[in-house]
Amino acid sequence: MRYALKGGGTKAIEKQKATGKMTARERIIALLDPKSFHEYDLFVEHAGKDFDMDKKYLPGDGVITGTGTISGYPACIFAQDFTVAGGSLGWMHAKKITKIMDHALNLKVPLIGINDSGGARIQEGVNSLAGYGEIFYRNTMASGLIPQISVILGPCAGGAVYSPALTDFVFVVDKISKMFITGPEVIKTTIGEEISMEDLGGARVHAETSGNAHFFAESEQECLDQIKQLVSFIPWNNERKAKSFPKKPPRSRTYKIDEIFPTNPRQPYDIREIIKSICDDSEFLEVQKLFAQNIVIGFARLGGETVGFVGNQPLVLAGVLDVDSSDKAARFIRFCDAFNIPLVTLVDLPGYLPGVDQEHAGVIRHGAKLLYAYSEATVPKITVILRKAYGGGYIAMCSHHLKADFVFAWPTAEIAVMGPEGAANIIFRNEIKNAENPEEVRKQKIKEYKEKFANPYVAAAYGYIDAVIDPSETRKQLIYALEVSSDKKVYLPEKKHGIPPF
Repeated sequence: MRYALKGGGTKAIEKQKATGKMTARERIIALLDPKSFHEYDLFVEHAGKDFDMDKKYLPGDGVITGTGTISGYPACIFAQDFTVAGGSLGWMHAKKITKIMDHALNLKVPLIGINDSGGARIQEGVNSLAGYGEIFYRNTMASGLIPQISVILGPCAGGAVYSPALTDFVFVVDKISKMFITGPEVIKTTIGEEISMEDLGGARVHAETSGNAHFFAESEQECLDQIKQLVSFIPWNNERKAKSFPKKPPRSRTYKIDEIFPTNPRQPYDIREIIKSICDDSEFLEVQKLFAQNIVIGFARLGGETVGFVGNQPLVLAGVLDVDSSDKAARFIRFCDAFNIPLVTLVDLPGYLPGVDQEHAGVIRHGAKLLYAYSEATVPKITVILRKAYGGGYIAMCSHHLKADFVFAWPTAEIAVMGPEGAANIIFRNEIKNAENPEEVRKQKIKEYKEKFANPYVAAAYGYIDAVIDPSETRKQLIYALEVSSDKKVYLPEKKHGIPPF
């Protein structure tokens, strides 16, 4: 047992620590509650026979598995041990992982996987590939049943990257995490491009550019603290609701909603400040903070209950929807719906981002994902229109037409097919063209259009807005709406499943 607990041995552990990394066992202990970890399959040995593998002893076959708690929440966990054969995955290594995955499914508790591996164990051939396949299948079966969290704390390459991609949240650490399908050497050999491992698949690349990572940290300890915070917001499984906490008012001295929201309709502001001025203790856990920043998603509490916030970000691209922001929001919405977390949507956008690049990148298909996710969601859905809600963006951001339970609007809300300037140029084209002073007539028509649509009352007259509320009333209205809809039940047509525009 003493040898098994030492992993790859003193030299391998020292080498691991010299790169600024914890050992697999240290990571588990740092993440879980003190003395809560119970390890299983410590004495499992690898099944390799070829290339002198039968003469090698690999403690625990390079992976540690077990159960424990995080702030009292139960969880199943595995951590690949890079000090043992580079954390490479062989058949028994995979069997240990799939066993703890099955355990998580049977117990209906979250699964946390810490990835730090050189990839498939080449000496075991197809058995390594079979091991990955067994893991991918279980990731898929667990999806929507239990929360799955992947932590990349070292290399994760080749087929191995598809397991994290199938999970709900991926955590990365700067200068430590590496994810890619094909490494720099393969790229150089096949297509002649030269790129460093960091630039190809480093933590920042996946947090900012690819969108494969949901949380970015500067250190391993910060990463583990982020996981602890996330776990406090989500339920154990899809049959539960997230744990309730004592209700706390926002920190009103710092986050005053009337001071944050500008009186100038053209002036941008930070939607995160609005969220913090509404939610309990102004605590907001943002997800995918560095990716597609024109939309903001994350968890907070209202009246002690977890909610998922989705909000357009006026500070970035005026909050428009595009390919990446649609994907980002749609996935988050589906997670919240699967795990009984109500959705609050804050709307301020001029529509979808125009341009050849967006059209050719498939903005139609990607934008439809957002429509699908909101339409499909059966959790309580509450929308607040703060300012602009133009065109398809108005519909997509959880309008009544996608079956929002409540839609509120601030007096500053503007709901229309398009902005006043564009609309006036189209509707009054001939009148402006034939006028003695076209520019003066154009200004007049823009003013007329604004007077008609630059307010929420036309939409309210049709019942598309349930109430026009003062910004200072937003928190109170949201908490009441959540209480009213807490036992919401939706009866859907019987079918195997829908077909989202993947």
